[in-house]
Amino acid sequence: MSDDDAPLSVVDCDAVRSALVEWYEADHRDFPWRRTTDPYSILVSEVMSQQTQLGRVVDAWEDFLAEWPTVRDLAAADRADVVRFWSDHSLGYNNRAKYLHEAARQVTEEYGGEFPDSPAELETLMGVGPYTANAVASFAFNTGDAVVDTNVKRVLHRAFSVEDDDAAFEAAAQELMPTGESRVWNNAIMELGGVACGKTPRCDEAGCPWRRWCHAYETGDFTAPDVPTQPSFEGSRRQFRGRVVRVLGEYDELALSELGPRVRVDYGPDSREWLRELVEDLAEDGLVELRGDDDTDAVGGSPGTPPDGDTDDATEVRVRLRR
Repeated sequence: MSDDDAPLSVVDCDAVRSALVEWYEADHRDFPWRRTTDPYSILVSEVMSQQTQLGRVVDAWEDFLAEWPTVRDLAAADRADVVRFWSDHSLGYNNRAKYLHEAARQVTEEYGGEFPDSPAELETLMGVGPYTANAVASFAFNTGDAVVDTNVKRVLHRAFSVEDDDAAFEAAAQELMPTGESRVWNNAIMELGGVACGKTPRCDEAGCPWRRWCHAYETGDFTAPDVPTQPSFEGSRRQFRGRVVRVLGEYDELALSELGPRVRVDYGPDSREWLRELVEDLAEDGLVELRGDDDTDAVGGSPGTPPDGDTDDATEVRVRLRR
């Protein structure tokens, strides 16, 4: 592609930048993490919002910071308590909670409790990928590169016909971002994608500041890059993990044969190994304890007596919530 064919070659980038920043600063959604430059608080918000709508993240974010106000508090917490919080607030895969806890320990032990301020160093933290590292660097330290998420890709594709290619999106986003202004710019362009240029565009209603330059607005063609779909929660492993925890909250302790039918209506002998793996995952996360394990590696207790026909050994695993 020649310079003349580049999507931004015929665009007045200075005017585009000014229009977007003025639009954002005049009015934008007031999420609480946008009012802080604390990297710990921002990291928590970024990890939570990876699988949860922003409106639902607010209460969970506030509750989390009330429980563990600083990165040192989180590092000192029992990991099982962090995972339980994640599960109770329906924040997606519990691995994210474990990674966040480990990242807090890294910051505390390796960086003396002070977050590194570059995307490259932030990416060394457990569970922090390039996007999250760049977001924290941008919003906490104003040292990031241009953020490229689903919203940003959709905006750039529609407005400036940027091809559906990661390298092309990154190049266009970086070209547009004002030097040294990653905090306001990344917030502004993501706000544009979230408020005005969503799957169903609201160009006029939201007062999109890029209408005068936008190819989609001019042509009426609002197609956008393919957006990865979130795996269905219904019937997912994550849903059944939640059911196990809820059921055990009603009982002191249950054998697998008693737990299974309460978790899924189609539970039968063929489901036993599936349930066994599920509760072992929960035990590894510190949410449940296993007793009477026929593999002799359970946590304490004596074996229970299984009902006829639902065991392949002389003992049966029993499960209870970790208190």
